[in-house]
Amino acid sequence: MRLSDFMTDNAEQTSYIVHNAADVSRLINTSSVSSNNARMIVALALGGIFLDAYDLGALAFGVKDITAQFALSATQVGMVVSAITFGAIIGALLGGYLTDKIGRYRVFMADMFFFVFAAILGAMAPNAEILTLSRFIMGLGIGIDLPVAMAFLAEFSRLTGRGSKAAKIAMWCPTWYAAISVAYLLVWVLYSFLPDSQSAYLWRYIVGFGAVPALVILMIRKKYMTESPIWAAQQGDLATAVIILNSTYRIPATVGSSAPGRQQTNQVPRPWTAYRSLFSGYYAKRTVLSSTLSFVSPFAYAAIAFGLPIIISTLFAQSLLTTILASLALNLFFAFTGGVLAVRWVAIIGARPLAMAGYGCQIVALIGLAWLGKPQDTLHALYCFGLLALFLFGQGVGPGAQSMVYASLSYPASLRGVGVGLNQTVTRISSTLALFIFPLLTLYLGTQLFWVIACAPAIGLIALKVLGWEPVGYDVDAEDYSR
Repeated sequence: MRLSDFMTDNAEQTSYIVHNAADVSRLINTSSVSSNNARMIVALALGGIFLDAYDLGALAFGVKDITAQFALSATQVGMVVSAITFGAIIGALLGGYLTDKIGRYRVFMADMFFFVFAAILGAMAPNAEILTLSRFIMGLGIGIDLPVAMAFLAEFSRLTGRGSKAAKIAMWCPTWYAAISVAYLLVWVLYSFLPDSQSAYLWRYIVGFGAVPALVILMIRKKYMTESPIWAAQQGDLATAVIILNSTYRIPATVGSSAPGRQQTNQVPRPWTAYRSLFSGYYAKRTVLSSTLSFVSPFAYAAIAFGLPIIISTLFAQSLLTTILASLALNLFFAFTGGVLAVRWVAIIGARPLAMAGYGCQIVALIGLAWLGKPQDTLHALYCFGLLALFLFGQGVGPGAQSMVYASLSYPASLRGVGVGLNQTVTRISSTLALFIFPLLTLYLGTQLFWVIACAPAIGLIALKVLGWEPVGYDVDAEDYSR
């Protein structure tokens, strides 16, 4: 059906007649209207992702001081570091369910409280147990936030062209790296200006600062956020969907006279049943590919990115300040730049070619690092720095951005929350495994650990080659209305 099939003209403007949820979806997919409200909703969704990344990386430089202050054993350190990922695993499953069950708006408005409370609690933690609890609560917020953020990015964007669904979703990647860079920059500033007597408490300032942007986002969300019109229409509430089309998108629409304001438009799976639907029919192939990318990409990235301070200090044997600045430069100039290019290129080139190219860069970088080993002179150290830059650039332009495009656009709106929830569960399990294995591999293998890490992008490359699914430019939401 074309848009002309459900619109009427008058002397002033075109008015679109909405009969069902499919009409709402098509209006959004083909809209050429630029709306400040819709852009603000996208920005708020990205703001949540910014906090996710910031809070995950907030303790990167504080583990040594935390260990000394609380006299922690190696096991206790592992619990503090991994608590946030365990919380994110549970939060992702819960967030995916709630996003599809009670709606995008309610979940989106609630999850910021996790960030505010956990940041303040962590900064004031009197012992390791409270710090671990705060990181677990933070993880719950992160896990809940990502499925609903991805749903908003997909459902408040057109299908193709500039500002398409794929481009908006890919924006999560440079947003993520920008947040990591901000965390490193804040560490640098505080490290430079804090008196020596306060330097051991640097991690408390970094963790506590996360409450500030969370409060700002929470207040702004209250003013601008609305429900996803696609989700509202699928629940049979066409009247609300039409109000959102008019107010947020500036699309003049009315409910058709033959369609009541509230109606049952189509049967969608119940959220817990929907998890089973991800592995049935043609969704099974997409789920296998998306889950594979969701496992191998964060495994390699977590091993490199979250271990970056360790890697740099091992390779270059420099001061903490040099480690901070090198980590900042690598994330800001290479990972972030790759993510920005992914946003520009994904609608033109597609997610699959970009992901494959990114994996190729990572394989070359990791093999090069394994082959060079620990540099013995400045020239070799520069080679290693360049290979780390290549790895992070490949992550940004390829799997870092595109794995989320696959997770969000492989499923229609009725399955999107649980689809991204599953993606994030797999991602957090992989990250947790990488963070656990990385120190052991470093201890026993030294720089030869890069051979092991290189297996991850190789598996991703093979999966993309064999399964061959391309989500960009495909109207996956239409599958909800063809059943």
